[in-house]
Amino acid sequence: MIDKQQVKFHFSKNASNYNQYAHIQKEMKDILIKFMLQNNKDNIEIKNILEIGCGTGYLTYALTEIFPSAHITAVDIAPGMIAEIKSKFTNNSVDFICIDIEEMELNNTYDIVISNATFQWFNHMPTTIKKLYTALNPNGMLCFSTFGEYTFRELNECFNKAKQALCIKESIYSGQPFYSLNELTTLCKNAIETKANNNEILIESREILKYEYFNNCKNFFYSIKKTGANNSNKSNRSTSPTFIKKVIDLYNENFLENNKVKSTYHCLFYKIIKK
Repeated sequence: MIDKQQVKFHFSKNASNYNQYAHIQKEMKDILIKFMLQNNKDNIEIKNILEIGCGTGYLTYALTEIFPSAHITAVDIAPGMIAEIKSKFTNNSVDFICIDIEEMELNNTYDIVISNATFQWFNHMPTTIKKLYTALNPNGMLCFSTFGEYTFRELNECFNKAKQALCIKESIYSGQPFYSLNELTTLCKNAIETKANNNEILIESREILKYEYFNNCKNFFYSIKKTGANNSNKSNRSTSPTFIKKVIDLYNENFLENNKVKSTYHCLFYKIIKK
């Protein structure tokens, strides 16, 4: 389970420097937008959009450019993120709300519900996806990106090797687990099948591997910290300095390419159309 208070704290604390370090998230945003617009009918007017996890607003801004006549409700769990975007973003067509989407009651309906790199922080994925699908207008679209099972696979491997080397039997996790493409596709189908009026459920998905390179493992850890994406598992066991040093040494030894250490990001993209 994710500790949502920790999520709020970490993202709020790092809101001012998020854009400087969120390189993969920005690339995902560009792919998500292209995926959203692909094969869409031109005659559907977009009037109402819900954005989940608006963060510092780089997706929000793009949506205002693509759909200048639409009203956007942009929500984020972190007060610091909402304060950051409101201090720099002035557009009367956007309402910013600081709330956890998993707790938010949706009284309106939307032509598009969209989210970039946020769903990995959900504790109740099936329930939330069902709620978001229900809030779509006919022909509306739920479009989101999130991280998949191979994300940080180098770090996960180093955690496992460090446990073996130090003879640690207790569970220690580098972060929350992520879904595979097939697992998340099945979850989406099961979550909305009772809401689909017995029609075929229209789900498109794709996966892309992205890589980021750092001078060393400490720089990699620092980058994660500066985006606010710290380990926020409720059950996370505290790790000793000895264990972390072992992880860092293993990472620097085993995942060096051209004098840089490598980090994998497994990016999943979904588009669900309501018929």
